Amino acid sequence: MCEHCGCRGVEPIAELMDEHVELLELGGDVRRHLVAGDRAAAASRLVDLARLLTDHAGREERGIFAALKAQGDFVDAVVDLEGEHAGFDAAMAGFDPQAPDFEDRVGRLLSELSDHIDKENLGIFPVAVVTLGASGWELVAEAGHPVAAGQRPS
Repeated sequence: MCEHCGCRGVEPIAELMDEHVELLELGGDVRRHLVAGDRAAAASRLVDLARLLTDHAGREERGIFAALKAQGDFVDAVVDLEGEHAGFDAAMAGFDPQAPDFEDRVGRLLSELSDHIDKENLGIFPVAVVTLGASGWELVAEAGHPVAAGQRPS
């Protein structure tokens, strides 16, 4: 995970990146359960992952993504990321632990989620730190992300 660009110095970005770590850890739990042959435990952790991902993606979309789109910055990239969010929702809703392709489908989803997180951590978050103005950070704060008074990038 990126630690060199300074994104973690901006509280809303740091919070989202911490949630990315949690999502990846949940994905690791799911994979371990699948390797052990425990589909029920894997499905249970997928429910936890889906719950966190839904909340997380919603805050990204209402905050960082909405602010970038409002400024007209990187709109195509943001729309692509929002489409991936919708794809994750659809995939999660369609999992059947009894299906013969359950492990393959879950593995594919977890790989896509990891790639998606890299796009955000290494792409759109650094862009947001550099390009969002005061009104953008206000929108981020309204979406439920803490933005401390002295931490807003200018």
